[in-house]
Amino acid sequence: MRAIPFMLIRGGSSKGVYINSVDLPNDSDARDQCLLDIMGRDARQIDGLGGAHPLTSKVGIISQSTRRDADVDYLFVQVVVGENRVDTTPNCGNILAGVGAFALESGMVAMGGKTTNVRVHMVNSGNLCELVVQTPQDRVNYQGDTRIDGVPGAAAPVLCNYMDIAGSACGALLPTGNAIDEIDGVPVTCIDNGMPVVLLPAKDIGKSGYESCEELSADSKFRARLEAIRLRAGEMMNLGDVSAGVVPKMSLIAPPVAGGNVCTRTFIPHTCHAAIGVLGAVSVATACLLPGSVAEGIALTPDGNPKKMSVEHPSGEFTVELSLDEKGDVRKAGLLRTARLLCRGEAYVRVSYD
Repeated sequence: MRAIPFMLIRGGSSKGVYINSVDLPNDSDARDQCLLDIMGRDARQIDGLGGAHPLTSKVGIISQSTRRDADVDYLFVQVVVGENRVDTTPNCGNILAGVGAFALESGMVAMGGKTTNVRVHMVNSGNLCELVVQTPQDRVNYQGDTRIDGVPGAAAPVLCNYMDIAGSACGALLPTGNAIDEIDGVPVTCIDNGMPVVLLPAKDIGKSGYESCEELSADSKFRARLEAIRLRAGEMMNLGDVSAGVVPKMSLIAPPVAGGNVCTRTFIPHTCHAAIGVLGAVSVATACLLPGSVAEGIALTPDGNPKKMSVEHPSGEFTVELSLDEKGDVRKAGLLRTARLLCRGEAYVRVSYD
């Protein structure tokens, strides 16, 4: 058996295994097989560290960055539960929130005073994010009074400043060139501001947008129609055949009901998300500011700049702060997350992956 050092960290409302790239095989296929052994290959992930759910079947691979404008490189890997495969197409902003803790705890980045800025190159998309981590007394601080929906209790804040992430996977903020397209008779907005997302007015696909995750996930006829729209949208968004991918994410939108700006039900890709992904929330919030998008007349748009957009989801809300340039385009997205180191140790896997 081969021992591979790891840390288990809760990043935002997800949980993942974080590994230094030097401890994994160099070949990407061998690396993926190694990760499947670590996380578990079956639906229960009974023979691995995964939690048998998309939000707890995630991996962050971290390495020293060769870029001058970054401290570390971060490759996100989604281990697809029950399908014995991984997907490196999307980013994950929740797992990103724990990258700073891993880099500091492992000595890849030196502590920088009361707070330490960790510049992260997101390998999946090529974009940058600056993480501001609390490091008083030259130690990562996990204690605090910051609360985020989807996570019990409170913890120290991690500020995530995303820089110029438009078109991260699709090449353009509006990859179809349109604020609205129609697929299968349903108006949609296809957008990529850090995460490819398809917004659909819930009422136009026969839903209220306030259903429980269980109700939506159990509606097989609805999910089949949603998947047909997703497959067509993937082609239109320059993503090709997305039948085996987890992007684009599908997000039903409805008027807010809890004091926010818009209400959402998001799918990853076929199961209704108990919350909403970090970068998915950024893309949804950005679409709400676009004139002519499907969110017009549904979402409430705040005044001022930056604009704080509260995105409601099944377990609470997610606030995204969007800074606009003089043309009204989004240039920076700031989000508040928390992270906590849960354990560190060694995962044991087969020696050979030939």
